Amino acid sequence: MKINSKILIIAGSDSSGGAGIQADIKSVTSLGSYAMTAITAVTVQNTTGVKSIIPIVCNEISNQIEFTSKDIKPDSVKIGMLHSTEVINSVLKSIKKLKLKKIILDPVMVAKGGTRLIDDKAILVLKKKLIKKVDLITPNIPEAEILTGLKINSVFHMKEAAKILLYLGAKNVLIKGGHLGSRVLKDIFMNQKETIIFTNKKIKTKNTHGTGCTLSSAIATFYGCGKTLKKSCELSIRYVNNAIKTRPNIGKGKGPINHLNSFNIEKKFR
Repeated sequence: MKINSKILIIAGSDSSGGAGIQADIKSVTSLGSYAMTAITAVTVQNTTGVKSIIPIVCNEISNQIEFTSKDIKPDSVKIGMLHSTEVINSVLKSIKKLKLKKIILDPVMVAKGGTRLIDDKAILVLKKKLIKKVDLITPNIPEAEILTGLKINSVFHMKEAAKILLYLGAKNVLIKGGHLGSRVLKDIFMNQKETIIFTNKKIKTKNTHGTGCTLSSAIATFYGCGKTLKKSCELSIRYVNNAIKTRPNIGKGKGPINHLNSFNIEKKFR
């Protein structure tokens, strides 16, 4: 398989392999691209929840980003878990220093089990500084509620939240509608020029651990390969839906999805 693009992932590690850096690497690789990483925190978790979080020293996060990128220039960047103000400022400084482009931000705030992964001061810095520096922000509904202060109970509310994020300086917004209690899943893509609703049938399952990480990494991959941002979102949503449909039944809690759903394995290896 020919490597199509090089993706830098800045995010936390998930020891269970379903989300975070592990999900990001699997997604980027299965879509035919090369994954590089800068780990912001190490989490001890499994499908039932998070046991502990060990932050990485800010200087070492910057060193990972800069030392790697000076050797292998990324075609796009995916940013996930940034747990403190200091980490966000370090990442911003490195992005500016290296003049990195095509940046996708997944504002990871709460784990599937409910554990908070970012403090309140960091959320304010994310809103004031980081949102303006990325090409796309991809919050789910709980994250969009935290960022906007708006209670979201409908597609109309999702659109209003997207408008607030654009007002805060976001260039493009993709609000994921998986937390709405409807049979049809609607994701809202919005910028100053257009609003697009991606509609899919909702799949009933408890195994959705890492869907947000997977989606944002897939978007970064397609975007880094030269697709438009809108097309990257469309293709990535399809990839994640297939990953949910073909999910393995792993773990006792909220299990992972199938990141390898895009692979076509040659017959001799089956």
